[in-house]
Amino acid sequence: MRASGLAARHTITDADFQKFAEFFYRKTGIHFDDGKRYFVDKRLVERIEATGAENFRAYFVGLRFEADGAEMQHLINAMTVNETYFFREAYQFDCLVNDILNEVARRKRPGSRIRIWSIPSSTGEEPYSIAIYLLERWALIDDYEVEILSSDIDTEVLASAQRGCYSARSVGQLPQAYLRKYFTPHGPHEWRITRDLVDSVEFSRVNLSEPADTRRFRDIDVVFCRNLLIYFDDLSRRVAAEALYDALSPGGFICLGHSESMSRMSSLYTVRRFADAMVYQKPLEA
Repeated sequence: MRASGLAARHTITDADFQKFAEFFYRKTGIHFDDGKRYFVDKRLVERIEATGAENFRAYFVGLRFEADGAEMQHLINAMTVNETYFFREAYQFDCLVNDILNEVARRKRPGSRIRIWSIPSSTGEEPYSIAIYLLERWALIDDYEVEILSSDIDTEVLASAQRGCYSARSVGQLPQAYLRKYFTPHGPHEWRITRDLVDSVEFSRVNLSEPADTRRFRDIDVVFCRNLLIYFDDLSRRVAAEALYDALSPGGFICLGHSESMSRMSSLYTVRRFADAMVYQKPLEA
């Protein structure tokens, strides 16, 4: 038996860890290997104590058979990692306004809708970065009805995104002119984003591994799905890639994180290399 270094009455054994990891994987597509053992054990013990369960077994039985899914959502919130900031990997935003959206617009009439989906939303830095880029740097922004959707499996970060309050570190990459234009000081070390930007993004809870959650997303022109699939195993990545493919319009684009490669997940997409970034496209004839 392997102890987690936590209180003995809440020790997570190897068998407990494997049982939980398999259950969590089936529910979310997120794979925990032994390298994540301390992180998982610590969060599990926190949830056992928060619920007042006697031990892991009692907690796990209650988790599996709860009717409303409330504790499962608390657990998901505890187990997901959210680390981001404004204008992260900005070269893809450059690609969005310099090439991708212009190509999308050529296939549409002026005044028609362009849909952009950011998943995971985390605490909102990515979808709000997209909104700022469009307002500041896409010349055709007034000619189309742009809809920005943003989703996450973690309800706590979605609530944080809708509050729109950010640390100095989170806004540290923003040009000062943008900071002054789109944010107001909120306390000594925080900034609050303008209500207009908050209202420009539609937030929702989505589990990318759950077909019922992704089925309602269709006719998407651009997807940003960055640094999420690194937490999935090969099977879950393929499932996610197919779900995103179904969500995209023919000719739609998907941007992944710099360490991710769609070519290793799915053969459904075409690689597109633009001046600022390499992205992936759903074929036009799909």
